[in-house]
Amino acid sequence: MKTVDTFPRDVQVIENQWITMSDGVRLAARMWMPEDAEDNPVPAILELIPYRKRDGYRRSDDQMHGYFAGHGYVCMRVDIRGSGDSDGLLVDEYVVQEQEDALEIIAWAAAQSWCNGKVGMTGISWGGFNSLQVAARRPPALGAIITSCSTDDRYADDIHYMGGCTLENNFSWGATMYARLATPPDPDVVGDGWRETWLNRLENLPFFTAEWHSHQRRDDFWKHGSVCENYDAIQCPVFAIGGWGDAYTNSIPRLLEGLSVPRIGVIGAWGHKFGHDGVPGPAIGFLQEALRWWDQWLKGADTGIMDEPMLRTWMQDSVAPAAAYGERPGRWIAEPTWPPADGITPRHLALNPTGLGDEAGAETSLTLASPQDIGTASGAWCSYGNGDDLPTDQRHDDADSLTFDTLPLADAVEILGAPVVTLEFAVDKPLAMVAVRLNDVAPDGSSLRVSYGLQNLTHRDGHETPDVLEPGKRYRIEVRISDVAHAFAPGHRVRVALSTGYWPTALPLPEAVTMTVFTGASSLALPLRASRPEDAAVAFEAPEQAPSYESTVIEPGMNERTVSHDFASGVTEVVRTGNSDLTYVDEIDLVFGSWRREATRINRDDPLSYECEITYDFAYRRDGWDVRTETRATTQVTHDEFIFHTDLDAYENGERIFSNSVTRRVPRNFG
Repeated sequence: MKTVDTFPRDVQVIENQWITMSDGVRLAARMWMPEDAEDNPVPAILELIPYRKRDGYRRSDDQMHGYFAGHGYVCMRVDIRGSGDSDGLLVDEYVVQEQEDALEIIAWAAAQSWCNGKVGMTGISWGGFNSLQVAARRPPALGAIITSCSTDDRYADDIHYMGGCTLENNFSWGATMYARLATPPDPDVVGDGWRETWLNRLENLPFFTAEWHSHQRRDDFWKHGSVCENYDAIQCPVFAIGGWGDAYTNSIPRLLEGLSVPRIGVIGAWGHKFGHDGVPGPAIGFLQEALRWWDQWLKGADTGIMDEPMLRTWMQDSVAPAAAYGERPGRWIAEPTWPPADGITPRHLALNPTGLGDEAGAETSLTLASPQDIGTASGAWCSYGNGDDLPTDQRHDDADSLTFDTLPLADAVEILGAPVVTLEFAVDKPLAMVAVRLNDVAPDGSSLRVSYGLQNLTHRDGHETPDVLEPGKRYRIEVRISDVAHAFAPGHRVRVALSTGYWPTALPLPEAVTMTVFTGASSLALPLRASRPEDAAVAFEAPEQAPSYESTVIEPGMNERTVSHDFASGVTEVVRTGNSDLTYVDEIDLVFGSWRREATRINRDDPLSYECEITYDFAYRRDGWDVRTETRATTQVTHDEFIFHTDLDAYENGERIFSNSVTRRVPRNFG
């Protein structure tokens, strides 16, 4: 990564700028501004997220927003209402109030003397979500957006549900936000009222998870903020970017297909990260690409960005499975339009007892009853490139699955898009799910997960109207596997692996299930892709960034994931620990850090034995100010309910000033 020290415009940083909403609530912004912007007005770029603008994200904010500002933009990093240093309360993600605040911020920025009247909006994850959502509100000054690692469909491709199956992240993300929102504003910004603001937050702190679990179908709760409900509502240009290691990548092809505005997409190899910081690599000069985009749409320059192919993506090569990669072998490819006018052809392979074949064999019934702990090789639902969260060798999970292999491939086979598995099946319980993995099996037997899909089989006719299954009745369903670009090497085999669970990615259903799969009548469709001349022309500059603040790492952070099997008790446990650097920031005289532990366990013979516990500590201190929060969230399941318990303790100068414990119960609804 190259750090650029000199820019066309000198930059000043405004540590805090209050932006007052129409209801009197003040939102806190950190700003990067060209020093001559009052004399030479420039466009503004807004990032609106709930992640404390002064500390944990300070380094990456400086690197990105300082870069844009140095090239002639005013960047605004605003704490969402009820988070960080902003006033008010945050009651859930992506609420109408959040959008209304964004509209006011955009109008405020466009009216400032330092602004030329044009505003862009950007962000990764939460900020990518609300960039799309606000674009659909059509504020007049919004000229373009860049959305990274986000989704157009909050039910189908967010952290809550997948194929109608309840994700463990539906709980863990709620526990994360519960801990984050319990932290106080900074007295250096807020002043003497900081403690009153903090206590008000603590007393009104919601546990989002309970609400999310109350909407287990795709109802109006999830349709709100899902721009796929009406792509035509978005009228400004859209740049969508993500990586194959991320969990939100399916939205990029959908956005390219569904939108009618100028749009481009980039999908790299990386996880939930900005493209210039992408791991696994290769990282790209994302900030340079973003500048081309902003200059095109906010300054009226012809930068050539719209001459690029609509989709540029990394075709991943076969590689030995590992929890982390520095770089993922492969090459850049290009699609002038999406969906492609030609060049992608489905190849249909039958699921036969002898494997995957070009011709369907005689129909045969095969049974499958996976243990409850299948899925421990899955890695994290969403990879952050932290060195321990990618899927590992699938052989352990494959052994407890129904698998179908091709013969060793004579030639390379490249796919781009969403593979589809069509299943003819029956089950012995009214509630059932299936996990479908597409694996790349090397000659040494190692099994690399290429992509996967989950399907709650009660949602076979749609996520709005689930219905119980009739035991023994035969059904047919298409399971769409997540989009991917992958090149199977000669001599390797393509494998489809089926299982009746996928823990800890998805929560177990109330009863263990036996599934019958009818081979010969079931099949796989692979989206085969032929190379294009445009592929060779794809190239990105090396990553660049602006300098970041000076700091001292007092205690380095770490991330670790361990899996243990107690064969005597039958209990499997997955433990994830993740500590940030304990850091001292010179320019604001602040020490801060966070510590996280997540432990989830299950008995391989009992789906109702599932439980998960997540603890978080956050700490902040400077002379005369020392605060800490400790949160604990647990979940268990019964046949009919999800049970959540939260504990919260807040400390000031070593004294506990707030404590709270709450238990919540939510009925299960086909999940």
